[in-house]
Amino acid sequence: MTYFKTTLTSPVGEILLTSDGENLTGLWIQGQTPDKTAENAVSDDTLPVFEKTKDWLVRYFSGQKTAPDELPLAPAGNAFRRRVWAILREIPYGKTKTYGEIARQIESETGKKMSAQAVGGAVGHNPISIVVPCHRVLGANGKLTGYAGGLHLKTALLKIEKIL
Repeated sequence: MTYFKTTLTSPVGEILLTSDGENLTGLWIQGQTPDKTAENAVSDDTLPVFEKTKDWLVRYFSGQKTAPDELPLAPAGNAFRRRVWAILREIPYGKTKTYGEIARQIESETGKKMSAQAVGGAVGHNPISIVVPCHRVLGANGKLTGYAGGLHLKTALLKIEKIL
């Protein structure tokens, strides 16, 4: 399969986008490590999904409420990770959840014991940051913990949404 890529300059640094031609498959902010699909992706600034995503990001960074379901998303991952990422997409703009809350939600759905650490591992492998809002996930008692691009980046995104 051929993947495509483009970049966007944003208030939090250069953003790399990848697509399968129809869906957004990756979004990494400068300082985050892209997945393997980005290595051999073909540059193409004209894909409709990239134009739509760039518009979404411009609106997001200007403080407008945005939602993940405005974009066609296809993050690659196992069933557990995809379930966690689906829960992340349900966290509204300007709101947060804890890793523990997500673990309890999955536990109630599956009947299987779930740890906040397992959820944290899945959150940490989210290939579509910002749009799939892993920055909205906090540690116990609302503490800022872990973010692939660093806590300074997580803080900046939470400030845009007026959470901090």
